[in-house]
Amino acid sequence: MNTPFLIASAAAVAVGLTQLAGSDAARGTALPDIPDMIRLEPAPFEHRIDGDWRRDGLSVDAPIHTVAIAAPIEIMAVPVSTGQWLACVADEVCTLHDGQSDLPDLPVVGVSWNDAHIYAAWLSQRTGERWRLPTDVEWAHAAAELFRDDAIGVQSDPHNPAVLWLAEYAAETARQRDLDREVRPVGSLNVNSLGVRDIGGAVWEWTSTCLRRGEIDGEGRIVREADSCGIYIAEGLHRAAITDFIRDPQAGGCSVGVPPANLGFRLVREL
Repeated sequence: MNTPFLIASAAAVAVGLTQLAGSDAARGTALPDIPDMIRLEPAPFEHRIDGDWRRDGLSVDAPIHTVAIAAPIEIMAVPVSTGQWLACVADEVCTLHDGQSDLPDLPVVGVSWNDAHIYAAWLSQRTGERWRLPTDVEWAHAAAELFRDDAIGVQSDPHNPAVLWLAEYAAETARQRDLDREVRPVGSLNVNSLGVRDIGGAVWEWTSTCLRRGEIDGEGRIVREADSCGIYIAEGLHRAAITDFIRDPQAGGCSVGVPPANLGFRLVREL
């Protein structure tokens, strides 16, 4: 099932990286604009892990595990802006995004996972540093108290499937009601205890974490799991699983849950 996605992803990223390698502008001396960075130190925290999970063959909420980032990193305090994205477009590496392009202080939206990956490679080449998308755990660490637990809290009833269906419908209806579609200038939405801004709101953010599907036992321990790369986790008001070439989730490509309003991203810098 994932083979066409993997082929399409590899082709799209390869084209972007070829453009990067061959771009005279990308070898310029002026450094790109970089947002303020927030340092994150490894520290264990309780986290409802990502993925689509079953127990005894029935859908369940993902289990809560103790997790921690693997090493210290820095994460952008705000998402990548339209102006910063357009600098990559001007270098003829990135392509013009599908969102509004006349207001440089808005977060860039209308970008796919492949687009974000190419931008990270461009920024790495231009700065000599290693930039990449955050993992789901890194993003959750950065979101801190603004991270939203999207558990439904209702177990599947093998004798009455409607119990879970009705709970899922109620949860999705509430999400639609809370959906914020106003894209505000970067840094203006909110700020958490770590100094990270613009968590949630109208922009979902790509992560590097592939959608995984698995089975857990009665204690929440993972019995088996498999990644579905080609579909990646986007974080925001709730988690969403999105095909990597999708720029407008409202047009399709959301594999789980209510589609995000907009797709953007922020990057981490490895130390």
